[in-house]
Amino acid sequence: MLLLDNSAWSRLLVGGLPEDRQELVLSWIEEERLAVCLPFLLEAGYSARSAPDHGKLMRRLEQLPRLPVDDAVERVALDAQRELATVGHHRLAPTDLVIAACAHLVGGGVLHYDRDYDLISAHTRLTFESVWLAEAGTL
Repeated sequence: MLLLDNSAWSRLLVGGLPEDRQELVLSWIEEERLAVCLPFLLEAGYSARSAPDHGKLMRRLEQLPRLPVDDAVERVALDAQRELATVGHHRLAPTDLVIAACAHLVGGGVLHYDRDYDLISAHTRLTFESVWLAEAGTL
């Protein structure tokens, strides 16, 4: 299971991915391997340009499996932020910490285009697969 991050989603919408990578992401969607959680949905909804655009976007995203943000996710995200503070990296996006915590708790990963997930993985006890949508700096 891979949780979707807005850094990857926004680039998927724009296009420009190599065809083989685009096909791989589509296969993950078909296999229900790509999931969402509340922080991602709020961030994606924030980027909608209008009420009709928001509705269309949310209907599209509702088709993906959704993971809950529960007490365990909250605890893990707060612990990760505390760990990051000890090495000077506590100012990462809260959304990224919650998504990483969800991925950690389900034994999955995060599909992203954002170096923050590599920092979270390197400097906290969270274990999740950090899956770049494309090689860093290529999109």
